Amino acid sequence: MAKARKDVKKEYVEREPMLQPITETIETNYMPYVVSVMVSRAIPEIDGFKPAHRKILYTMYKMGLMNGPRRKSANIVGETMKLHPHGDMSIYETMVRLSRGNETLLHPFIDSKGSFGKQYSTGMVFAAPRYTEARLEPFCAEIFSGIERDAVDMVDNYDGTMKEPKLLPTTFPNILVSSNLGIAVGLASSICSFNLGEICDATIAILKNPKTNTEKLLELVKAPDFPGGGYVVYDKEQMAKIYETGRGTIKLRAKYEYNKAENRIDFLEIPYSTTIEAIKKEIIDNRDEKFKEVTAFFDEIGKDGFKASVDLKKDADPEKVMQKLYKFTPLEDSFSCNFNVIVDNVPKQLGIKAIIEEWIRFRIKCVRREFSFDLNKKNEKLHLLLGLGKILLDIDKAIRIVRDTEKDQDVVPNLMVGFDIDRDQAEYIADIKLRHLNREYILNRLNDIEALQKEIATIKEILADELKVKAYIVKQLLDVKKKYGKPRKTQIIYASDIVKLTKDDMIEDYDVNLFFTKDGYLKKITNQSLRGNAEQKLKEGDSLIYSGEVRNKDELMFFTNQAQVYFARVSDFDLTKASELGEYVGKRLNFDDGERPVLMIVNPAFTDEQKIIFVFENGKAVRIPMSVYATQGARKKLKKAYSTASPLAGAIYEKSDKHILLINSEDKAILIRPSLISEKTTRTAAGSSVFAMNLNKNQKITEVLENYEERYPEANQRYRKIKVPATGVLLSDKDITTKQIKIK
Repeated sequence: MAKARKDVKKEYVEREPMLQPITETIETNYMPYVVSVMVSRAIPEIDGFKPAHRKILYTMYKMGLMNGPRRKSANIVGETMKLHPHGDMSIYETMVRLSRGNETLLHPFIDSKGSFGKQYSTGMVFAAPRYTEARLEPFCAEIFSGIERDAVDMVDNYDGTMKEPKLLPTTFPNILVSSNLGIAVGLASSICSFNLGEICDATIAILKNPKTNTEKLLELVKAPDFPGGGYVVYDKEQMAKIYETGRGTIKLRAKYEYNKAENRIDFLEIPYSTTIEAIKKEIIDNRDEKFKEVTAFFDEIGKDGFKASVDLKKDADPEKVMQKLYKFTPLEDSFSCNFNVIVDNVPKQLGIKAIIEEWIRFRIKCVRREFSFDLNKKNEKLHLLLGLGKILLDIDKAIRIVRDTEKDQDVVPNLMVGFDIDRDQAEYIADIKLRHLNREYILNRLNDIEALQKEIATIKEILADELKVKAYIVKQLLDVKKKYGKPRKTQIIYASDIVKLTKDDMIEDYDVNLFFTKDGYLKKITNQSLRGNAEQKLKEGDSLIYSGEVRNKDELMFFTNQAQVYFARVSDFDLTKASELGEYVGKRLNFDDGERPVLMIVNPAFTDEQKIIFVFENGKAVRIPMSVYATQGARKKLKKAYSTASPLAGAIYEKSDKHILLINSEDKAILIRPSLISEKTTRTAAGSSVFAMNLNKNQKITEVLENYEERYPEANQRYRKIKVPATGVLLSDKDITTKQIKIK
């Protein structure tokens, strides 16, 4: 026995594996699965329904739920499983999205009672099916119209025990009225909802004039209309693309109102493509960084419907807050359109006109089948009545034939022979009750013949003329619009009317204290942080060259030793403390190697009156108006800010004609008015015609001071000059003679 098992194992190991080409595997195994998912599950057909939707609604229709009381959802789900071989919960979830309570559809198909959740909230979940009840909405009369008159094909269910409709004979283009999302294998469908009245108008226009163009459609179907309301940001070019190709993106915005008394923004309606929980998360997570004006978020959605709001700080601008909320939260969101539809078992991406044309083709078939069904029924009735008319000639003969016939089975054949009628007519006559064998009854039936003949003639005329079939469809569409049409829920705003959020709007403005040091360190400190800690920590050998109170939105301008200008805002720098060195400007603004700041200007005025004084190591100086530094657009960097013929000794932002002190490498100084320095109108002017200070060979200017009084209190008497170029005076603390006099 053991040996036998060993031989079997050996045979198994040595057997050649069965190989199958990947192309064959895909074709025989994978492709049927792909097609099944697309056609039988995920992508809607031209009637606007996926199979799951259709099976639920048809089950409810067969249960008699078009009229009468509601039934427990669990009961409905159980009955649907006879057509839909899926789990009860997946069926119930689909049923929920078709209900009025869930608010997913503009025109819901199911009249629900109980908690069915909300499309706009992930927190409000639906109750179990044993707690909820449902029946069909009266609106469903339009999707089942003609189903009992052979309007559509009936096919076997999954086990062949029941019949179900392949499609539903909707009297309007439901595919464009009911929103639908679906993901198949390698294919997705995303169809937004449009206003029923507008779609009916567009369909009527195409029925009357098949050459109706996109421009006309844009007039009739203004934009998508979502159950959640809100606004659609109208972009005509983008909308036309969607209407023509079935692909594109629609931008949606929430609707809000400002409650001035409560200083609160109330959100009335939100985009269909988001949820209140997603909005709340973005606001809460970014409140400290982006939404500092918001103090609290309130989500009060309940049985009374949608309700959410944010409280604002006292000085907040609600309009600007909303612009920020639109930019950084799903309060402004987008809906991606991808109009993939199953037409004749083939997925197609269609624009609005093409979808309506396909629906018209489908609807014409349904209407023809309905009229053909009616024609057959009327012809059958007419045929029976014509047979009845023959016995009018001799009712007594008919009675005698029946009375004289010995066997029941011979009654019909004897009537056929006696009156020259066929079996159907004879059966009809034989079944007439004895009480009806009177002349009045028979004459009344014969009077129906003329009416029937007129009705049959009318139906034949309609079937023979497609224009009359279309006219019938138009009449139905007008009836649907009149009975179920509603005003638009989603209002239209134009992209050109939207106030766009600027970078400046994003910056929170508040008072800060700014400190800038000679070595290029900058500190931004709030008033609260500065209280009780006025002493500034500085790098050894460093000193403050600017301190003052500014606003967080104020502009900064940095001149560097490499003849470059950098533009920034106070808000570009992080808050710090007095006990820290601060932020190095060169690192924050990405200075070049070896580059360091030599001058910082707060809120520069780019006018001819405001000037920059540049003093060079070779003794030259020049004044350049600030107007030459004005730039187009938001530039961050400007090259060739001044002449590089000689290294820069220092730069001063001239606000008045206050004296400036120049010190050279031999410790000699001069004090001059800025007005003595010549002005040039180009940035790179070297001031070649004016020397500010006379220098000997190998001398250079080493310092340029505007605030010199503390270090050199004697400067106004000792170093002042009234013309340039001027020869420097030895600094008093370097002058031996002066020191000796002071000692004596």
